[in-house]
Amino acid sequence: MTDPVMRLDQVNLVLKGHAGPVHILHDISLTVAAGDTVGLIGPSGSGKSSLLMLMGGLETASSGRVALLGRDLTRMSEDQLARFRRHHMGVVFQSFHLIPTMTALENVATPLELAGVSDAFARAAAELDAVGLSHRSGHYPAQLSGGEQQRVALARAVAPRPEILLADEPTGNLDEDNGRTILKLLFDLRDRDGSTLVLVTHADEVVRRCSRVIRLRDGRLSDDQQARAAE
Repeated sequence: MTDPVMRLDQVNLVLKGHAGPVHILHDISLTVAAGDTVGLIGPSGSGKSSLLMLMGGLETASSGRVALLGRDLTRMSEDQLARFRRHHMGVVFQSFHLIPTMTALENVATPLELAGVSDAFARAAAELDAVGLSHRSGHYPAQLSGGEQQRVALARAVAPRPEILLADEPTGNLDEDNGRTILKLLFDLRDRDGSTLVLVTHADEVVRRCSRVIRLRDGRLSDDQQARAAE
């Protein structure tokens, strides 16, 4: 049996609040197989984005174990986590997080340069072309629309051809038409590269395209998800 791309064992997340500790996630155990397209759904405040951040090593579990590609993220230092993400993961946020002083091409090329890719700018140009923005490669983020900025962010995330692609409400700051465009591109690029995709979403059309749905409520897996994790 092939090892899962992602495994979480009894993961808890407790954060400090003004009134004391806040238990965000409770005893989350699940696995994600290679090539899965997983939708994280649930009410606002249910812990979806926090779970995605744990999966990406962008948040540290208070207890339990988070393993990706056979590597235990909970034992890694910040530098080790950064290197792991650089080589194996792409992340798309609701906010675009582009570097304002860099052009679209430079934004996409940056993670490739950091990874030591020799033809970083050629690869970046190809990715911008894949999202329909080759004509905007020399523009800065402030010169781009919201939909264009998110396409640049998507090109940047997939440029290193990561095994794992995480997306946190990637259409949340976009209008309906731009949202559809981003979702089509996201799934098309995922299919092109064969990445494992995990995304937080409220959109029914996204859920229908996922091979698997994980439901959260009050920081816990729903009853049917708990039963599946125990199988």
